[in-house]
Amino acid sequence: MANLLNLEHVSKSYGIRPLLDDVSLGLDAGDRVGIVGRNGDGKTTLLEVMTGLEEPDTGRVSRQRGLLVGYLHQGDRLDDTHTVREAVLGGMQDHEWAADARTREVVEVLLAGVSLDRIVHSLSGGERRRCALAQLLLGDHDLLILDEPTNHLDVEAVAWLAAHLAARPSALVVVTHDRWFLDAVCQWTWEVHDGQVDVYEGGYAAFVLAKAERSRQAAASEQRRQNLVRKELAWLRRGAPARTSKPKFRIDAANALIADEPPPRNRLELERFATQRLGRDVVDIEDVDFARGERRLLDRATWRIGPGDRIGIVGVNGAGKSSVLGLIDGTHEPQRGRVKQGRTVVLAHLTQHLDIVDTDKRVLDAVSEIRQVNRTADGREITATSLLERFGFIGDRLTTRIGDLSGGERRRFQLLRLLLDEPNVLLLDEPTNDLDIETLTVLEDFLDGWPGTLVVVSHDRYFLERVTDSIWALMGDGQIAMLPRGVEEYLERRQGSGVPIGAGAPPVADPAPQEAHAPRSVRTAKAGSAEEREARKAIARIDKQLARLAEQEATLHTQLEANTTDYERLADLGARLQAVLDEKESLELEWLEAAELLE
Repeated sequence: MANLLNLEHVSKSYGIRPLLDDVSLGLDAGDRVGIVGRNGDGKTTLLEVMTGLEEPDTGRVSRQRGLLVGYLHQGDRLDDTHTVREAVLGGMQDHEWAADARTREVVEVLLAGVSLDRIVHSLSGGERRRCALAQLLLGDHDLLILDEPTNHLDVEAVAWLAAHLAARPSALVVVTHDRWFLDAVCQWTWEVHDGQVDVYEGGYAAFVLAKAERSRQAAASEQRRQNLVRKELAWLRRGAPARTSKPKFRIDAANALIADEPPPRNRLELERFATQRLGRDVVDIEDVDFARGERRLLDRATWRIGPGDRIGIVGVNGAGKSSVLGLIDGTHEPQRGRVKQGRTVVLAHLTQHLDIVDTDKRVLDAVSEIRQVNRTADGREITATSLLERFGFIGDRLTTRIGDLSGGERRRFQLLRLLLDEPNVLLLDEPTNDLDIETLTVLEDFLDGWPGTLVVVSHDRYFLERVTDSIWALMGDGQIAMLPRGVEEYLERRQGSGVPIGAGAPPVADPAPQEAHAPRSVRTAKAGSAEEREARKAIARIDKQLARLAEQEATLHTQLEANTTDYERLADLGARLQAVLDEKESLELEWLEAAELLE
């Protein structure tokens, strides 16, 4: 393949800190590269050196003659005086851009809900970002360089963008913390750290495996990071339903790592805080009508959140995910029905806003004023300084003004302050914003062992599948629905609805007066205590039967693989496997019927 771009012995420093130190890299036509690394380690600097916006201090950058490069900055370079039509479409009228299939698709997905005649100056930050991405995708480039392209996109739009980029012939370099997106589009992973760039073949999953292998072979100088990577790998091997066909890496190597997985020794960088006891009742949303402005978000909806539930909420931008979190925490009131919190609930809500009150305070002082010493779940005490170090605040960062922290550091600091209040219910609204992958891994590891109730709104599909047990969706019809197959089912439903991707949630009409008394969201049986006891017994019995069938299914699959040339044996085994699957399906339906009686 033709070589597009080369970095030869490139170094780049800011002040006394080297971000790139004698780095040599090459990029060929058709390459698809994902760049990962901690915040501040030089990912964006590497992009700007590649595009020529920054000159290296030493070394050389060579590009193919006539190379057309499209670069999506973290900011944007749109003209504030232009309309969206002028900025994105070069002034084309509707009949002109709609006649081209590619242009029409980009506009319908990325500019859904944005009037083409609006002035750029009047757009929100998220709308400007989508306009900049649309403008870039409508061009013809030999090389696309994208810095955090999934920011301000919902799960559905992220899936569309991955498919769109995979179908383009141009080479691609992308910086993103969205690990599902990295797996979906990238063939190579570059990790930027300590002035170096390490190259791995494959997407994020292959990167995790290769990194774990390298770490195991190396000296144990970074034991903490190695254990976190191994734990991440173990989750990848188990696999969420939506990832069963990925990742494509050597199973033997993965099995060896998992079998040798040690218990984490590092207490996670984040200590599990002593949480207050959580009773049986957490949050009950009963027969609720809830509107924000002219949009009705919930229409006679009933939803019960129980102790230990780990819930992810998905929906298009504008569906009301953040508003529903506000309804749960009591910030918003429903127009009808009630929202009841249990008496033992101690709730903490991580919002999208970095609402830190005094930016002139020092990091250590701001934590110490809440608690000098914190007690963990196992009774040990930990000082404010040690706690901050486990959150990544070391050295001079302990005494840094809060106003001088980066966006990712502020996000970590905001989460730490919430956890100091020892909540037993956590509401997280886009918690992955501004966090690098290493910090995300630490946060996920913390949430693995956190004993309370968790409700997460996120466009990060990997994060949702990693930390939650059930996915609920706001489909735009005033209801909140549980999706047994998670994000994959949500995307299928959206695709089957005929609504264009990114079109947002349609307004829900007011219910007819004669129907106003009937809740429709969740069928809640008014079961007596005897009926409830019978349902619990049925669930316990079915769980045991399903476990037995799962073992039989695994055994039959093994036997099928071992008898690929014995056709009579294969026919017999196939019939037995089908019988097991039929019985399993019947039991699952019975389990769901029993579970509904307990809701």
